[in-house]
Amino acid sequence: MPYINYQQLVALEAELTAAPEICWRSLGRSHAGWVRQDNEDAFYHSTEQGLWVVADGMGGLARGDYASGVVAEACVHFVKSKTLAESIRGLEARFREAHNNCRNSFHGERVGSTVAALFSYGQYGFLLWAGDSRVYRLRNERLTQLTKDHTVAQEKFSRGELKAEQVPLHPSAHVLTRAVGVHQTLHLDLDYELVQKGDRFLICSDGLYNDLARAEIQQYLAQDALEDALNSLVDGALNNGGRDNITAIVVDAA
Repeated sequence: MPYINYQQLVALEAELTAAPEICWRSLGRSHAGWVRQDNEDAFYHSTEQGLWVVADGMGGLARGDYASGVVAEACVHFVKSKTLAESIRGLEARFREAHNNCRNSFHGERVGSTVAALFSYGQYGFLLWAGDSRVYRLRNERLTQLTKDHTVAQEKFSRGELKAEQVPLHPSAHVLTRAVGVHQTLHLDLDYELVQKGDRFLICSDGLYNDLARAEIQQYLAQDALEDALNSLVDGALNNGGRDNITAIVVDAA
């Protein structure tokens, strides 16, 4: 779903009246890693607003820590609205505000950040993202990546130029095609999933999944306690090299 489809959101609104109540719990953690001096990641999580966000400032550009911080700060001012469409519009507006701040704050400097967000509304979880920070879901011991990276390598895979196993190793795997603050217009992807009680979500920067095999992510995320799962993920990435900033939020639906 390349662009936000508000007509579809209005149609979904009719299904929300009979939504079962879902209780959410979340924990987040960020670490600079062992190689980079500064932590250019940021995160925001609010069970009250049903919003969990990870932003990864682009280290190849200036002021990556500022960019990710602007994204996280914009989320502080988000308030869930009375309707789904208004809520998604409001969240999109916060990210566009961050985008404009990044573009206009430092003359002559490109300032950018990824963003990956999970937003709960009724029995649905909505995903908004730009860049290569990710959202995963663990359901019935099965791990699923819910977001698709906005990278040149991923585009090559979509065109059939690369095989799946070649994508993470390709030189263009970390060349972003979308991000907050970089291009004139911010294009956010939107997708949504029906949430089941017992689902566990992971929102993370690439510093986590680049230093963990998929099987390790699944194993660590499956630990019973929320805190154990979060710490195992971050510590596992650190133990495997910690070559980048590492940020993760683990979210439980019960």
